Amino acid sequence: MDKRFKILAVDDEPINLKLMTAALKGNYDILTALNGYDAIDLLEEYRPDIVLLDVMMPNLDGFEVCKIIKADERYADIPVIFLTALDTQEGQLQGLELGGIDYLTKPINFTLLRLRVRNHLELKRRNDLIKEQRDLLKTALARVKQLEGVIPICSCCKKIMDDKQNWQQLERYITNHSEALFSHGACPECAAEQMEVIRKMKLASSAD
Repeated sequence: MDKRFKILAVDDEPINLKLMTAALKGNYDILTALNGYDAIDLLEEYRPDIVLLDVMMPNLDGFEVCKIIKADERYADIPVIFLTALDTQEGQLQGLELGGIDYLTKPINFTLLRLRVRNHLELKRRNDLIKEQRDLLKTALARVKQLEGVIPICSCCKKIMDDKQNWQQLERYITNHSEALFSHGACPECAAEQMEVIRKMKLASSAD
């Protein structure tokens, strides 16, 4: 079953929150906050998948909220879409420089909003999957013991000297220092030599 994404909508006008909720609640779980401080509290409690953030709010504006989100490594990867009446190039540049992923101006085109939210959540889903796979790979690699450095090996019998100055068979040393397992066989050259030895033994036996 697919995950149902959580959206945090932040706006100091209750009517704007009602409109956003009505436009998005069919596909997502909606959290709402009327100010920046409540937004931070909800962020910590519910960890939403995306934040729709008004800019012009009293006390703690949207730009300050975005700074707080992006400064915390627990939430820095949560996409922030600014929704604001601040329709200036400077405002857009500031929002994007602070880490916002998108910037929509009011009055909101809700068809466009739904598409932007869908696309950014899909991108986040893919990024989260990549991160999860990367973390699993790191965990797996951390479990693998690495053979590193210069390893003394006897040029005659091919035994290896371990860190305690003891000589061990090659396969025992590798088994003790890695996750590798051995199955025994014979390469073509050794197999031919063994067959030749057996043939000579049979000839000698027949001669007797």
